Amino acid sequence: MALSGEKFYSARITERCDISPDLWKIKLDPCGKFDFVAGQYATLGVPDGDRLIERAYSIVSSPYEPQIEIFFELVPQGALTPELYQLRVGDEVSMRKIPKGRFTLDLKSGQKNHLLLSTVTGIAPFISYTRTLYRDWKENNMPADLHLYMINAASRSIEFGYREEIEQIAAEVPWLTYVPSISRPWEDTEWRGETGRVEDLIRKYSDLWGLSGDNTTGYLCGHPQMIELGLGILKRRGFPNQSLKQEVYWVPAKTPGA
Repeated sequence: MALSGEKFYSARITERCDISPDLWKIKLDPCGKFDFVAGQYATLGVPDGDRLIERAYSIVSSPYEPQIEIFFELVPQGALTPELYQLRVGDEVSMRKIPKGRFTLDLKSGQKNHLLLSTVTGIAPFISYTRTLYRDWKENNMPADLHLYMINAASRSIEFGYREEIEQIAAEVPWLTYVPSISRPWEDTEWRGETGRVEDLIRKYSDLWGLSGDNTTGYLCGHPQMIELGLGILKRRGFPNQSLKQEVYWVPAKTPGA
């Protein structure tokens, strides 16, 4: 049984969807009030003897949704994902009552363009942005004049957990452009889309879309190597530090990861 009390909810898994052998997503009923902003993360945990193993995971769902959706990648030697991987609908995990994180959409700088770069599960906060803006757009309540340009890379197309959803929204709205890319096309011979890692595509699409440090905020989320290389490319292209935001996965527990 997951912990509960002053700081924790005992959140119940209501849905589970396996994407590939090492990727899956779940929906959680927090069983209590959980107010967050698109781009923040939830801290989940499972008990291990007399201690609690916790990690932070970016929230996929929009604040408008009643349940909390999380997209996981199994890290075989990770402290928590192997435990979470075993859980099924009806099982419970601890969830801290307070969301955290500052990887939210930049609405203060006045930049119209937002370049969203991610690897596999790193797309999670960008889905939260997109779902939230889509609801606002449908209700004629967009918070600003903006455009999201999203590049999400994976090894194979099976690892895209939200491609159909994003493509459907991008086909309907004027403010979303989406490019999925795979880095191992020889393992996915039916793929007809873009190929290459995120860092291979930044220059090409920044030029194509007319994105620069003068008119764009850049966001990088996912694998630490992609973020390191991507930041270097964007900085060399004139993006100032204040126009760059990052959320690194698979490193210390203070940031979303395994």
